Order: sequence, then structure tokens, then C-alpha cells
Amino acid sequence: MTKKTVTEQYPDTQPELPPRSRGVIGLFEENCTVCMLCARECPDWCIYIDSHKETIPAATPGGRERSRNVLDRFAIDFSLCMYCGICIEVCPFDALFWSPEFEYAETDIRDLTHERDKLREWMWTVPAPPALDPGAEEPKELAAARKTAQKLAAQQQAAQEEPTAPAEPQEGES
Repeated sequence: MTKKTVTEQYPDTQPELPPRSRGVIGLFEENCTVCMLCARECPDWCIYIDSHKETIPAATPGGRERSRNVLDRFAIDFSLCMYCGICIEVCPFDALFWSPEFEYAETDIRDLTHERDKLREWMWTVPAPPALDPGAEEPKELAAARKTAQKLAAQQQAAQEEPTAPAEPQEGES
């Protein structure tokens, strides 16, 4: 009561959010093993996951083939989500995170079901956790993400630099 009230002029000026604020859920796809814990524990059943099994050949001769789940679809219906964070807490592989993004309104309620590509975009807005030790090594999640990003960049650069060979004249042409 003793302070002057201040009106934030949103959307002209963005609000200053506290660190680690909850906005929307981001997906770090590389860590997802399709264990379905997040979908099973969700009280609103707003997480949709589809997967298939792939067989991995034996690493050594005479070894056994292995199978693993491959993520086909990961979607969250934010029109149903109650932002409780249970899915983030139960994820044993740190594939889900809170992102501070909060501007994802849609004009149609059916557009509030966001697929894994949109959830991945929000993953890059997740702030890094505070370092436990100044001399600690980089977290494996960040190293994996950096490696994937560098690999994609190298592939794109190689595709752009690939020279196109001039067509050789065929018989009868001069």
C-alpha cells in the first residue's frame, strides 16, 4: 500500500519473469526412451505417444540382437493440461522440462495440441540449471544436444557446398 502501482505495458514490453518460471513443457527428444511414464501418470491424459520397435543388430559376432522403442509421435494437448508438472517429475531420463515461454495462444482450441517439433522448439528456451561446481564437466544432455546440432549443421553445409557436375554431351551432340 505504500508503493506506487506500476502497470506493465504488455505486449509492448515483455515482463521480467523469475528464473525457472513455468510456462510450457519442452521435449528433449534424444532423451526420450518411450517408457510412457509421463502419459500414464498424467491426471488429464493429455499426452499422446506413439512408437514402434526397431531391431538393432548384434554388436559382436555371435551376440544377441536387441530391440528398442523409436518415438513416432509425442504430443501434448495444452487445452487439457493443468500444468501440474507430474510428467516432468516422473520422467526418469530428463526428456521433459519447463520452458518459460508463455505466449502460445491459438484462435482454435484444436490447435493447442502441439506435436514434438513444436515441443522441441520450446526446449531451446529452457534455462540451464545452476552449476553445482564451477569445475564440473558439461552435462551429458547439453553435450548430446550440441553434438546433434553440429552434425546437422555439417550435413547442411555439405549439401550446400556439393558442386553440381556439368552434364557431359552425349553422342550426336556438339
